[in-house]
Amino acid sequence: MANSILTLGVNFQEIYEIISTKFENVAVFDPVCGFFGRENTERDFQSGKEGDFFKSIICEFDRLSAGADFVLVKPTKSVANIGETELNLQIARNLNVPVFCRENLSFFTRNSKLIVSGNLDEILNAKQDIITPLRFENSLFKLAAKDKKTVVLPESEDERILRASEILLKSGAVNLILLGDENEVKFDADKLGVNLNGAKFINLEKNEYEERLTAALFEARKSKGVSMEQARKLVGDRTYFATMMVQEGLAHAMVSGANTTTAHTIRPALQIIKTRPDSPLVSSSFIMCFAEEILIYADCAINPNPDARQLAQIAIASADTARAFGLEPRAAMLSYSSGDSGSGEDIDLVRSAGEIARKLDSAIKIEAPVQYDAAIDPLVARKKLLNSDVAGRANVFVFPNLNAGNIGYKIAQKSANCVAVGPILQGLKKPVNDLSRGCTVADVVNTALISAIQASRIGEK
Repeated sequence: MANSILTLGVNFQEIYEIISTKFENVAVFDPVCGFFGRENTERDFQSGKEGDFFKSIICEFDRLSAGADFVLVKPTKSVANIGETELNLQIARNLNVPVFCRENLSFFTRNSKLIVSGNLDEILNAKQDIITPLRFENSLFKLAAKDKKTVVLPESEDERILRASEILLKSGAVNLILLGDENEVKFDADKLGVNLNGAKFINLEKNEYEERLTAALFEARKSKGVSMEQARKLVGDRTYFATMMVQEGLAHAMVSGANTTTAHTIRPALQIIKTRPDSPLVSSSFIMCFAEEILIYADCAINPNPDARQLAQIAIASADTARAFGLEPRAAMLSYSSGDSGSGEDIDLVRSAGEIARKLDSAIKIEAPVQYDAAIDPLVARKKLLNSDVAGRANVFVFPNLNAGNIGYKIAQKSANCVAVGPILQGLKKPVNDLSRGCTVADVVNTALISAIQASRIGEK
C-alpha cells in the first residue's frame, strides 16, 4: 500500500508540490467531490446510509493505493449534519491515513489512535494502524475473493438469509448453495425485491445427492449404532444435509443457526466433520470490531470451564483465527492478576495454560496471567509488566471460562458500541459456523465470508 495523508486547514497545492518532490507517483483522492459526488454523499448521510459512502471510498482508495507511491487525500466540506472537521477525521479513520493539520484537534481525537500533526516530516514517517468495522468488512470481501469458496446456507426461508445472499452474490466473493425448492425460494426473494442470480438451489425433497449423502453418513456413524434408515432420516434434516455436503466436498463451508439452536448447528459437525488432529478441541471466538481496532475474544460460546490444556488450545486456535484475518496475534490469557503479583487456584490454572501453550506452539506470543487493563493499555502495562511483548499491545484475549467470556463480549458489544462478529467455530476439520437467532443481514454476510476464508486457510495447511 502507498504512503498517504489527508490534509486539513492547509494549502493543498503547496503540500502536493512538496510531496511530489519526495515521491515519484503521487495520486490525488477527492472522496466527495471527485469520486462519490457531493449530492450522493448528502443523500446517504441524510438517509442514514453513510456506511455506503465509506465502503465505496475505502474500495476506491485501496485501488488507487495499489498503483501509486503516495496518495494525497483532499479534505471536504461539511455534509448534512456532520461538521467539516469531524467528517474529515471520519474519512481519515476509515482510510487509515494520518492527518496533516496545523490546528490543535485534540478535542476531536481524544482516546483515538488517529495521528494528527502539523509537522510534515513527522507525519510522513508515522506508523498508523486503524481498522474500522467498515474497513474490516471490506477486507473480508477481498480475502474471500482471492480464493473463491462455496458456502451452503440451509435456511433459505429466512428473509435475512435471502438479503445477505444477494449481497454475497453481487460481490462475487463466494459461491452460494441455498437449500430449498428453487421456485419457492425465488418467489419469496421476488417479493422482497432480492436478486438471487448465480445461486445454486437444492431441494431436500428431491435431489441428486440424497443417496450419496445417506451412504456417507451411514458409514461415518454405523459404529455408533446408526442404521441406514436412520441415516436417511437424518439427511432429511437440512442441517445434517448441509453438514454432509461440506464433509463430502460438495461445499467448502456451512453457515446456519438463524432459526435453530447452537446445539442443532454444532452437533452434526462434531459427529461428522470432527476436530483437526492439531486442534482436538472445538472452541469459539468473536471478532470484536471497535471504532478503530479489531480484537479477538475467546472462548465466549462453547466451553464452560476449560482446564489448563484446553485453555492453551483455545489460545492457539484463537491466534490462528487472528492470522487468518490479517492480524499478527499477541495473546493475553486473562485473570484478575498480572504476572507474579498473585497466587491462587484460578491464577495458577491460567499460568499453567500459558506454559502449555508455549510448549505446543513455540512461536506464539502470549502473556499469562494478565489483567485486561494491563493487556490493552500501554501505560498500565509499563507499570505491571514492563518487559512483556504482549502487555499493552494484546489483540487476542482468552477468558478463563465461559461465564467471563460471554459476559465480557456482551459488555463490549452493548456498552462500547462494538460490532461482535461470531461466534466463529475453531478446531473443526472443515468450517461450520453458527448464527445467532437475532442475527442481522450484516452478521450473515460477515459469517459467510469468514467461513469461506477459514476454508481457504484450512486448504493451505
